[in-house]
Amino acid sequence: MPPTLASLVQHSALNLTVRAGEDRLRTPVRWVHASELVDPVPYMEGGELLLITATTLDAEDPEAMRRYVRRLTGAGVVGIGFAVGVNYEDVPEALVAAAREAGLPLLGVPRRTPFLAISKAVSAAIAADQYRAVTAGFEVQRELTRAALADGPAALLARLAAHVDGWAALYDASGAVVAAAPDWAARRAARLTAEVRRLRERPAPASAVVGAGAASDTGPDSEADTDTDTDTDTGGDTGAEDRVELQSLGTGRRVRGALAVGTGAALGTTERYAVHSAIALLTLTTERSRTLQAAEQRLGAAVLRMLLSGQPDHARAVAGDLYGELLDAPFRLLIAEATTGSAAPDAPDHPLHVLAEELEAAAARAGESVLAVPDGDERLAVLAADGGAVVTACEAYALRESDEAGVVIGLSATTGPIATAGAYKQAEQALSVARRRGRALVEHEELATGSILPLLADDAVRAFADGMLRALREHDAKGRGDLVASLRAWLSHHGQWDAAAADLGVHRHTLRYRMRRVEEILGRSLDDADVRMELWLALKTTASGPPATP
Repeated sequence: MPPTLASLVQHSALNLTVRAGEDRLRTPVRWVHASELVDPVPYMEGGELLLITATTLDAEDPEAMRRYVRRLTGAGVVGIGFAVGVNYEDVPEALVAAAREAGLPLLGVPRRTPFLAISKAVSAAIAADQYRAVTAGFEVQRELTRAALADGPAALLARLAAHVDGWAALYDASGAVVAAAPDWAARRAARLTAEVRRLRERPAPASAVVGAGAASDTGPDSEADTDTDTDTDTGGDTGAEDRVELQSLGTGRRVRGALAVGTGAALGTTERYAVHSAIALLTLTTERSRTLQAAEQRLGAAVLRMLLSGQPDHARAVAGDLYGELLDAPFRLLIAEATTGSAAPDAPDHPLHVLAEELEAAAARAGESVLAVPDGDERLAVLAADGGAVVTACEAYALRESDEAGVVIGLSATTGPIATAGAYKQAEQALSVARRRGRALVEHEELATGSILPLLADDAVRAFADGMLRALREHDAKGRGDLVASLRAWLSHHGQWDAAAADLGVHRHTLRYRMRRVEEILGRSLDDADVRMELWLALKTTASGPPATP
């Protein structure tokens, strides 16, 4: 621990005597400063032992001494050392009374003890304390490293929590709690998800303090922190508010996760060494090298190409332990496409990067395999277990970020390795529909079970339909008959003349005449099934919305 006034009094070579403030001798001394100024406060930082000979002070004036002592206590001075036998044979009673009144420790320094000796004693004690802290920090670092290598992040958190006499939690990139120690801390850590997500929005490394005594935000470009959490559930039987330090994990601009450390008070030197060591170790375990990440993506892309080309056996052989488990069970294929106006493709905040990290984090939490590889510059292809956490996370992401996700997603039906090419086409079809409908995600099952009409809600299709029927509409507009309505009735009754004529309220010969006029105007035969299909779709398309503007 750092030197205190008590340790200086007990120092056998200094021979200091206590003249006031006996109950505050355990106060730590940050430094020693000698000054004969009447007002040395502008040159003080707080925590100093001030040494004086009273050369310029009227040390026998009670009122002057009260003002002097009040200034010192206001500046955070922890004590006064008065040189006895230099300008005064003894410590003046006015100064003693003022110190007692303010509760400020006052030490008598004998003439044979130079001020320099006190400074050296404090400096040596501070150096020894720092050495002990560094030594203890290195030992903690070794212990945390052994725990991380032997049993992973959970063991590291357990040792860290013990060293700081508090709790610790690890979050993934999405802000979800991955592990916590002790066990009760998981519930406490889960309440900080919003703070972790805010921390994730800033470049790494970044940190913030929340809870009791929160006073600073120490990351780059930091802003004033607020006391956003005064939760009293700290586990055990402490019942006191805890102070939580949040530290981002990652290098560059990519935040891979966060570490939370909760304690009853601010961290000391040794505890901070422990936290910094934990940050370094957890960053190493969560931050994959770019080379490894690129290699995994190349392997995943090769596996996907083999599956799409109808080579599932070769794909399994290449996938090995990394993706093999994924190919042994039903999976689904999704294609995500970035919308216009997105960030640069290589930017960490690119929507496809954000989505990929969300899905990989979900897979890691659930112990699932996931294959996620770029599919061109603005698309991402993903293979994920059917009914697993990744598909669920994808659906939740689309629902949560539907307004500003920056991506549209098409999801195939359940498939297997031998039918991957078909699933890819399904995902592309669902993606196309999602893009046209302005939705964040569309599943292929929706296309198979729903109406075909929503698929026709496209400007090009509407323009085609309007162009096909324009001549008939122009004919009707001149009052020459009702060819469009007659055509619709005839097609809806599958070419049955009597039923269609009855529906229109005209004679069947009239309807036959109108259909011949339709053929003449369009220049196409209604005996052709393709023509009938195109006209029916054109009628349904224009009925479902306003005709396109020519």
